[in-house]
Amino acid sequence: MEGKEQLFRDKNVKPTEQLIAESLGEGYAIYQRFVETLKNEGISLMDWRYYQDGKAWLSKGEYKWTTTRGTNKVKPIFWLSMWEGFFKVSFHFSEKVRTQLLSLSINDDTKERIHKAPTNGTKMKFFSVIFDVASDVPLSDIYQIAEFRKHSI
Repeated sequence: MEGKEQLFRDKNVKPTEQLIAESLGEGYAIYQRFVETLKNEGISLMDWRYYQDGKAWLSKGEYKWTTTRGTNKVKPIFWLSMWEGFFKVSFHFSEKVRTQLLSLSINDDTKERIHKAPTNGTKMKFFSVIFDVASDVPLSDIYQIAEFRKHSI
């Protein structure tokens, strides 16, 4: 969403539910549904953390499970950032799974973005798929991609 600024850039002001609600406005209801659906899928949001490199507070969607041997495991699924009136969900994938992502039952616009996403990195090739969430429209694709990441990577 062009012209919008990322929020929560002051390292002394940690995001709270109240601040998130105020910054998202009408979009807060979408955010709440998003978080609740993720919880039902076993994905939780980590506590907000300030990242010096990007000079902003970010959260991360994580899938946590216990192996048959009793080891606790955590897999990062996506990154979450807050913007004026919406939030961003950012996935980062190894280049080698691009074809698998394109075979998911997601909408054609998302497939086109995955197809055209530039490759980054020199040794470890990766690409990013970023969703600007200001409505319910992208949520279905986000859930599909999160499920793929949870079980396939």
